[in-house]
Amino acid sequence: MAGYDRPANDDNLSAWVVTVDMGLGHQRAAAPFAPIAEEGIITVGSISATDQSERALWLRMQRTYEFLSRVRSVPVIGPPLFGILDALQNIPPLYPFRDMSAPSYQVKLLSSLIRKGLCKGMIEKVKEKPLPILATHPAPALAADMAGFPRVYCIVCDAEVSRAWVAENPRESRIHYMVPCGRALRRLKLYGVPDERIFLTGFPLPLEVLGDENLSTLTQDMGQRLHYLDPNNRFWPLHEMNVRHFLGRSNLKWRKERVFTVTFAVGGAGAQVEIGCAILKSLRKRIAAGEVMLNLVAGVREEVRRIFEEEKARWAPDSPLVQVVYAPTKEAYFARFAQVIRRTDVLWTKPSELSFYAGLGIPIIMAPEIGAQERYNKAWLMEIQAGIPQEDPAYTDQWLWILLEEGRLAESAWDGFLKARKYGTYKIMEVLKTGTMVRETSPLKR
Repeated sequence: MAGYDRPANDDNLSAWVVTVDMGLGHQRAAAPFAPIAEEGIITVGSISATDQSERALWLRMQRTYEFLSRVRSVPVIGPPLFGILDALQNIPPLYPFRDMSAPSYQVKLLSSLIRKGLCKGMIEKVKEKPLPILATHPAPALAADMAGFPRVYCIVCDAEVSRAWVAENPRESRIHYMVPCGRALRRLKLYGVPDERIFLTGFPLPLEVLGDENLSTLTQDMGQRLHYLDPNNRFWPLHEMNVRHFLGRSNLKWRKERVFTVTFAVGGAGAQVEIGCAILKSLRKRIAAGEVMLNLVAGVREEVRRIFEEEKARWAPDSPLVQVVYAPTKEAYFARFAQVIRRTDVLWTKPSELSFYAGLGIPIIMAPEIGAQERYNKAWLMEIQAGIPQEDPAYTDQWLWILLEEGRLAESAWDGFLKARKYGTYKIMEVLKTGTMVRETSPLKR
């Protein structure tokens, strides 16, 4: 996978890295581990990893997921159809704390599909070498566990997850979980996963945006971002000493190499494209005046790219301050997105796995959530004060500027930088290599 460099001292580390093609979240979590992936990242359901019958099953599941993700906005029929997907992903309330270890319908359904052959192609492949298995979706993790593999690790991609992520008998299972935040840890414990099989690592972020284990690239980018987010000097008088302590004096001088930049990203299924169009229309005068740059992220969706290009031609023809971010493959897209995010000051997206990019010191403007897991991601972002619910996109040029001029965006960026974990990629590597991880006390190395 292009764009991902192997971390230092990990030349001898290899693992079977397994993901699925359900939106972008699970594959985004797998992408940083391409350098250690034995024979490349295995995508369950792809032509190379499955036979014809299993692939047909995965394609049906994928198409159903994407259809139900996009259909929510359709009047009258949308909400009840989307309710089908939401019910299958149901996550019960966390409180009051109680034993939720009994297998749910979701667990039994997934286990039944595995016994009927789901993930069988992946299982045959990983038998070739006795390496640890690192999965970013519960299906391949559970399939490997049911097949008796001793070293199975599962990356949790949301702040809280459904019971389907855990085996029917959680105490007999061998799966170890890498979780992005404390909420996910508490949830898994209530599902019956023993403490010693949960690692609070953080979500795996691209190594390009971190730089190295001293976060040299991230601290440089963060020092610049805080200037763009505070044009009226509301944030700096309150926090300059704190910022200098964590980022270093050398990273604080403003270079003024660009303009304030907003990035809007659609979901992996192409949902919410209309929000991006409304943002562009609202910001057109500020774009023409050179006040803001707008990145419209279409991901790998050709139909979304086409819509965004048409809207750009309508509202900002030939403007270099509007960019449509698209790539034909996920590998190329993840590499390009990592480049874009380094020069992003505000990330506007539904509260998907991109919520954890708050750890890069980027305030998240939250589009409406789609599904139970995103409701919990939203709650987590609000809890750490790194996310702000969107107002009407048609008036972005008004309300977003109030947040900018009052220093609110800078405050949210700093809260996310300090409170969300940034070391997920390194910590997961550490667990794979040593079987454990050092608990860090520094906010930057958690």
